[in-house]
Amino acid sequence: MNYLIVGASSGLGRDLAYALSKKTHNLILISRDVRDLVAIKSDLENRFKTKISTYSVDLASETSVIAFLDNKEIEFSLLDGILFPVGMMSDNDFITGLNSKAEQIVNANFLSIVKFTEKIIPIFKKKNNGLIVGFGSIASSLGRRKNILYSASKRALNSYFESLTASFENSHINIQFYILGYLDTNLAFDKKLSLPKASTKQLALEVIKNMKKNNIRKYYPIWWGLISYFISLIPFVVIKKIFKFIK
Repeated sequence: MNYLIVGASSGLGRDLAYALSKKTHNLILISRDVRDLVAIKSDLENRFKTKISTYSVDLASETSVIAFLDNKEIEFSLLDGILFPVGMMSDNDFITGLNSKAEQIVNANFLSIVKFTEKIIPIFKKKNNGLIVGFGSIASSLGRRKNILYSASKRALNSYFESLTASFENSHINIQFYILGYLDTNLAFDKKLSLPKASTKQLALEVIKNMKKNNIRKYYPIWWGLISYFISLIPFVVIKKIFKFIK
């Protein structure tokens, strides 16, 4: 089987690459950091009987994404699935601090995923088979004073994957979406968090275990589902009073 991992150089993306390679799947790995990709490729090909291709793509840049998708040397038609362990945050992601970063944050966390999906959907429809896995964030559950475009992009991504699920409910194109709480990644590095950070390695194994299932929508860790549910029950008049506690 052949899979494309979008955002594969670290954290969950890297752990997915190792978990899939262990199953002897061939991979295309893309990320902005080509040095990390080269190291991962070398290690995976030495340890497992698998073929790894790597490409440097800046997901925050529409030009970079389009150039990759228009690359005639890449055999997209051979892909069986695509996974999007993508996340980009900025310390300046608040109402008056965005400036030129706004478009980059939205591109990396939402629009780039839409463009990749638009490329791959006709291929999967022709095969009547395929897997698309997206990863949202609990940050999308509620507005906030910081990371506003990150959370807004993840909320858009949530809605987009709901629409994908509706579009391919009665087909063999499997749509899966994981809404993530705090993970032990560089995005959460050195942050004081109220709940423990979950292992990306364990999440990667969970994703691999569920790959044959359709219409998956799961919170990880699972307790975030309960938290999100209770948040949805709170009247907005109360939400306004607790905004000051949300970062």
